[in-house]
Amino acid sequence: MPESKFERHPFLLPTEEVAATLNTDVDKGLTSAQVQKLQEEYPPNELDAGGAIPWYTIFLKQLFNAMVLVLIFAMALSFGISDYIEGAVLAAVIVLNVSIGFVQEYRAEKKMDALRALSSPSATILRDGKTQVIPNAEVVPGDICILKTGDTVPADLRLFKVMNLSCDEQSLTGESMPVDKIVENSITVPGSDKLAERDEEVGIGDRVNIAYATTVVRKGRGRGIVVETGMQTEVGKIAASTRKKPKAGRSMNWRKYGKRQPVVGLFKRVYDFLGKFLGLTEGTPLQRKLASLAYVLFGCALILAVIVFGVNRFQISHEIVIYAISTGIAIIPESLVAVLTITMVQATRVMRKANVVVRDLSALEALGGVTNICSDKTGTLTQGAMIVKKVWLPATRIYTVRDSMDPSDPTVGKVTYVEKKPGQEEPKRDYDAERSAGALKFDVPEEKLNQAENKPKKVDEAPAELTDTLRMFLLAGALCNLATVRYDEEKQKWQTTGEPTEIALQVFAHRFERGKKVLEGKGWKQVSEFPFDSTIKRMSVVYDAPGDNDFGLPTDDSFIFTKGAVERIIDLCSHLGQGDDLQEMNDAAKETILEQMNDFASQGQRVLAIAYRKWDGKFKHQQNVPGKAGIEDPEKSDENVRSQIESGLTLLGLVGIYDPPRKETTPAIRECSSAGIKVHMLTGDHPATAAAIAKEVGILPFNMGVLPAEIAKSAVQKATDFDKMTDAEIDALPELPLVIARCAPDTKTRMIEALRRRSAFMAMTGDGVNDAPSLSNADVGIAMGSGSDVAKSASKIVLTDDKFNSIVAAIREGRRMFENIQKFVLHLLTSNVGEVILLIAGLGFQDESGTSVFPISPLQILWINMLTSSFPAFGLGREKANAEIMRKPPHSTKRGVFTNQILVDMLVYGFIMGVCTLMTFVIIVYGVGGGQLGRDCNTTYSESCNVVFQARAAVFAELTWLILISAWEFKSLRRSMFRLNPDSTSKFPFFKDIYENRFLFWSVVIAFFSVFLAVYIPGLNTNVFKHRGITWEWGLVFGGLVVFVVGVEAWKFIKRKFNLLNEHAVVRGPFSQGSEDPEGRSFVKTMSFSSFKSSLRSRSRTRTMEKQRD
Repeated sequence: MPESKFERHPFLLPTEEVAATLNTDVDKGLTSAQVQKLQEEYPPNELDAGGAIPWYTIFLKQLFNAMVLVLIFAMALSFGISDYIEGAVLAAVIVLNVSIGFVQEYRAEKKMDALRALSSPSATILRDGKTQVIPNAEVVPGDICILKTGDTVPADLRLFKVMNLSCDEQSLTGESMPVDKIVENSITVPGSDKLAERDEEVGIGDRVNIAYATTVVRKGRGRGIVVETGMQTEVGKIAASTRKKPKAGRSMNWRKYGKRQPVVGLFKRVYDFLGKFLGLTEGTPLQRKLASLAYVLFGCALILAVIVFGVNRFQISHEIVIYAISTGIAIIPESLVAVLTITMVQATRVMRKANVVVRDLSALEALGGVTNICSDKTGTLTQGAMIVKKVWLPATRIYTVRDSMDPSDPTVGKVTYVEKKPGQEEPKRDYDAERSAGALKFDVPEEKLNQAENKPKKVDEAPAELTDTLRMFLLAGALCNLATVRYDEEKQKWQTTGEPTEIALQVFAHRFERGKKVLEGKGWKQVSEFPFDSTIKRMSVVYDAPGDNDFGLPTDDSFIFTKGAVERIIDLCSHLGQGDDLQEMNDAAKETILEQMNDFASQGQRVLAIAYRKWDGKFKHQQNVPGKAGIEDPEKSDENVRSQIESGLTLLGLVGIYDPPRKETTPAIRECSSAGIKVHMLTGDHPATAAAIAKEVGILPFNMGVLPAEIAKSAVQKATDFDKMTDAEIDALPELPLVIARCAPDTKTRMIEALRRRSAFMAMTGDGVNDAPSLSNADVGIAMGSGSDVAKSASKIVLTDDKFNSIVAAIREGRRMFENIQKFVLHLLTSNVGEVILLIAGLGFQDESGTSVFPISPLQILWINMLTSSFPAFGLGREKANAEIMRKPPHSTKRGVFTNQILVDMLVYGFIMGVCTLMTFVIIVYGVGGGQLGRDCNTTYSESCNVVFQARAAVFAELTWLILISAWEFKSLRRSMFRLNPDSTSKFPFFKDIYENRFLFWSVVIAFFSVFLAVYIPGLNTNVFKHRGITWEWGLVFGGLVVFVVGVEAWKFIKRKFNLLNEHAVVRGPFSQGSEDPEGRSFVKTMSFSSFKSSLRSRSRTRTMEKQRD
């Protein structure tokens, strides 16, 4: 990439110097010869945001999975000892595991490609003196770009001609309002009158003579010189910063750290490489835990193999090697990766229906552990479009727009009015009891909560009527407006174009059928326009009234309509009101108006004033102004004309405009609070606007006084204040800010780091290029579907509908999946523990040659692990979310799925399972068979092996059924299988509860009866499974099944009775619903292992102190 040709940034240079540096002509553009040379010199004008992940990378990621590597090792051993059947089965397992994960992630990338392909931008440029439309990729530095309303800026431009031009830079800077553009290079340093001389003195958001790539023109027209393209643009620089850079290796500098450093550094580099390769130091918590599990189980398998060889006096025969491998395989859940991947695939399908595209399967389990959500405001918490919320007319009448769920549709919602004085149009709502105690989890003094009981009675609002004063207000608001609102018959929806604030006014006028097109259709004719000027903060238009109007206005005169900032407009007004309410503008009136303005502003609204005046006679731009000097002089400036017509105005009213919250946002945040998830709003908006929206959606209480002073002080902060704080000062805050206004990209990154230092596990949302660094740095990056490609590429999850409640739905699904993972992990590992206990004990069963006899054969082990266990495990992965899933705290990402409860349950249930099957083997062989173990019964069948083969068949059937029934037991880790739903009124709801999950039900039932086929099919039983048909032994099988169920139910009863291992108890806050659950009452870990050990330590210390006193 060629270096920039500018010594100073182009925003500091006059346009003539910029054009000369790039050797371009602002009137004709580049020549074809220049373009050809520049296209050879510069790469295409495209962003390299990472793009789609190559298929081979996805494949290798699935292949180099810890559990898959262990299975590959076991497969290699099986083929090495010529056990081709077992090796082939393991190979099939590996192919299945890798294929499922590969297909899902590859499909997700294809979905992302489709999202990227939705836009194919083009640019209008000037070349060889002619206007051309070309693809963005062909734009080169020096091109003259022509901009108009609705265009996407193709590259970074130094503007040299603008007409009422403003650009939406929210995707780049986070600023929600369009930025007005200028041509001059005299830009001052923010907060001072000093002219900027260096690049770093002015942020990119304040370089208003530059139009940035990917931003959108919201209003006006302009021309600019392309100064940077592709990855050299501001957007490109951010995209480059999101690329994951390889971590620097451990230092081996002996001069800096000593002579031992090369050896220590080399050792650490090897450790880092192995940790990364084996998946122990990188990835999500679940990935790291499963990798650790795989290697722990692999180590256990090796130890078990050594035990097998040791018991057999290290006589390494083919038969003993098979026993050793079988014992090792017995402890490895071969189907775990496949079950986990299929469960995630099913979860992604559910999420896709909820408008959530999952790019990385690992992000699914991460969602369940989210403790904090850092969300943007505009378009996520809010609708992303402006609407008129309040209108105040001087006759102390306030109009309110309610239930407007579609900002562009004037037919949705209703308009009400109420007669009120400024500041009293609506009593202050106070839900502090709910939002402080329930959502924010702060302790609020009861006496403060009781203040809400004395709130004033709300006055009923009546439907709005079209009065003369409102009609005049609508006339001015609709005509002093450049936006258009129309209904598209073909698409059956309302279409809008223009600046958001003007669209809001136009939609409001359409609610009363007073839109601009309607009025102009009735004869209102525009004579002149004075566009919005950022220095005076207002715009005006001049119209001639039609001969027949319903206002009773004279047709011989023209009318000036003006809108703009309240403080600027009222100084130009001589009167306010209409008809009988007309009064002179004085200090008292101005105080009333400003009071009303502040009241609207405190509710997060942008307030504008609308005024008008009658012009005596027909207005012409070059006519004499009555009582003034002539304006016939063609050299007379527009400023003089404007200053004369924008005087003596009559104020018609104030309008409050804001970006309203989505209807579903408040319930979603309420659900987050009940789930122990804290929501932070990080926005580029003004602090007052941000705080007002935060209160409306439930992030903050309406009355901040209910919070402790130190918490209330830090709850809302400006980004500049937050950025000035050191890490130590941020860590000393009692709570991190819930709202950060005027947020910059670096602020979001610092917030992530601050949350991480508090051991939080956070999700970050974003849509703009400026959000990409924080999205890639967060634990879970969530991009908006309407956002930039850079943001999507930096995230793991994409919301196609941009709604906050979709995030909550994804977290709910993540929690459901996490609980189901715990269930099927327990199901699989319990069977492994039972098998290992059986096989290790079986080492003592030695035949006539002194060789240990399998209580269960290798193919039986693989049959149970792969088929018997797998399908019920799939069924457990499809379990529905329980009613309390969003009334529990997030699970610990440090412990992951292997909580104390899972580990203890695995050992208890595995022990019961192993003992039951072992006793069956002992009873058949030693109780009835006289201890006859035959000879070579591990590999061949003979008459001497009848007892062993019958015992094996009984153990196989019993173990299979115990594993199957455990799947039903593990539908709930604490409730009885015979009453899974505590709210059920049925006396025996067992069959209804287990049939609810059809897949699980039929997988258990079918596998239950398949045992008979495996036991009785000739050839298959004796040659493959190494067992034979049984008769009376079925009694022992059923008896073992009963003992196992009784044992599991007894352990569950003990856990419920003494509240043992209850690490994720139900939250009972003001938003909780449903009946009381005996499993828990609060967040605390009651009688968990950690609290039990703490109690023992406390008692030990007490006894020690007593002995010392004695």
